[in-house]
Amino acid sequence: MHLPILELPHEPVALGSVFYVERPPVEQLVYQEITKPGCIIRIKAPRKMGKSSLLLRIIDFAKHQKYRTIYLDFQLADREVFKSLDKFLRWFCANIAYQLKIKENLEEYWDEELGSKVNCSIYFQYYLLSYIESPLVIALNEVNRLFEYPEIAQDFLGLLRAWHELSKHEEIWRQLRLVICHSTEVYINLNINQSPFNIGLNIELPEFTTKQIQSLVRLHQLDYQLEIPQILSIQKMLGGHPYLVRFALYELAINSKITLEELLQSSSTITGIYSAHLRSLFVTLQNDPALGMALKQVVNNSDGVEINHILAYKLESMGLVKITGSLCKVSCELYRRYFASQNMEELNLQDKLVQLNKENIELKQLALTDALTQVANRRYFDMRLEQIWHELASEMAPLSLILCEIDYLKAYGDTNGKQAENSCLRKIARVLETKVECSVSYSCSKLVARYDYQQFAILLPQINSSMTSKLSEKIRNEVINLGILHNVAYYGFPARVVTVSLGIACAIPNAQAPTSILVDAAVEALNKSKRNNRNCTYVSCTLNH
Repeated sequence: MHLPILELPHEPVALGSVFYVERPPVEQLVYQEITKPGCIIRIKAPRKMGKSSLLLRIIDFAKHQKYRTIYLDFQLADREVFKSLDKFLRWFCANIAYQLKIKENLEEYWDEELGSKVNCSIYFQYYLLSYIESPLVIALNEVNRLFEYPEIAQDFLGLLRAWHELSKHEEIWRQLRLVICHSTEVYINLNINQSPFNIGLNIELPEFTTKQIQSLVRLHQLDYQLEIPQILSIQKMLGGHPYLVRFALYELAINSKITLEELLQSSSTITGIYSAHLRSLFVTLQNDPALGMALKQVVNNSDGVEINHILAYKLESMGLVKITGSLCKVSCELYRRYFASQNMEELNLQDKLVQLNKENIELKQLALTDALTQVANRRYFDMRLEQIWHELASEMAPLSLILCEIDYLKAYGDTNGKQAENSCLRKIARVLETKVECSVSYSCSKLVARYDYQQFAILLPQINSSMTSKLSEKIRNEVINLGILHNVAYYGFPARVVTVSLGIACAIPNAQAPTSILVDAAVEALNKSKRNNRNCTYVSCTLNH
């Protein structure tokens, strides 16, 4: 039986992943609804409950229907964007045009005399919707960010409602389908006839049920040690929260030395697996003393307590409380234990700023670093690749990328154990860092990152393919010199020690071209190395450099 590769639950669950848990009838309802002309789907759930994972699947379903799709996350918008409604709507339209790969042409459709909302509607009707011949699905994530700017939120959300009404009598507007994701209830005043939150299909993502947790237990190969009583204890502590549950099962699957009882017992402490997550929540509460004191009230009242409704909605969006009627209760035992032990009183201002700065630096490092190998993670790699690509485009300087895959890592782990596999990953990460540092010390933007389960990526700005090839060979030989022995009883290995295969791509970045052309070329070169019995380097010939 082929076992699935374990996935850390820090990002949205990738398409095709076996670790995505359907929550019937949610998926069936949204897939049916998105095919309806002029539809609006509203998805509400606290953070890390799976909104983005569901959104990925809605977009993928729409693509299979040959619809055009747009994804906008309002968390990525700069504060400058929210200075005025006109600025925000221009940003909104420009982003959609960019994703549709058409010119913005904003000035042609923007008339100051008509007002921003009319201009935006004209732009959609006579430019965007007229340009495409298929339905257009716009997925808006973290719409609650708008609630921080009530005037913009009122006008923009009212505009979405108006477009939905237009679809009832104007054919072209029937092409537009909207998916709105938000983490909290709407706590700004909206005219009931102008709000999109009382129309369309409303989806509230529930927590995992006992059966769904049981299914995840089997996927993590833990069913031999976790039976119903243990699963119920997980549910009691973590409340069926998708992220918390999956993280617990992941940790149990990779660490045979810890028991479920030990994991749950330490879960709310600074040495527990949730320490970074809990600290992040605590920093947010420290930065908003009223919010922290409101949570303290909830934690101290096990039967539930009524608090300011805006504070309640904010705590709910963080996943910390559940609201039933007008009463708030802490959402799970993990949060009750942790926050009951914390001093939520407002700190001295100077001490508070120093502590927040320290916490923020730690959190940023955690967010951008691979926990196992301590090199950059995939998220940081993607971000830096975009930045470096555009920086070098203006200089007409080369950018090289090495994709380095550890040969047969899964089989090595199966025969030598998870601890040996992790040690192998760390040792090879150190080789990459050392060799890159020694060979290209003058390239300040160089980057080594863990790209995938068994792959690393190396970005080398201003380095040509010839120099990159020499570096790759040094890396390949140094890995061999580590002498990490395979279990020779296991068949199929071309070498007695762990080796790596490498693929190289080099290009002169073009600001108009996507970074994917460099990545795709490196992937193709890596695949050639693997087809050539591995333990070798290939250089892509598909790009000009």
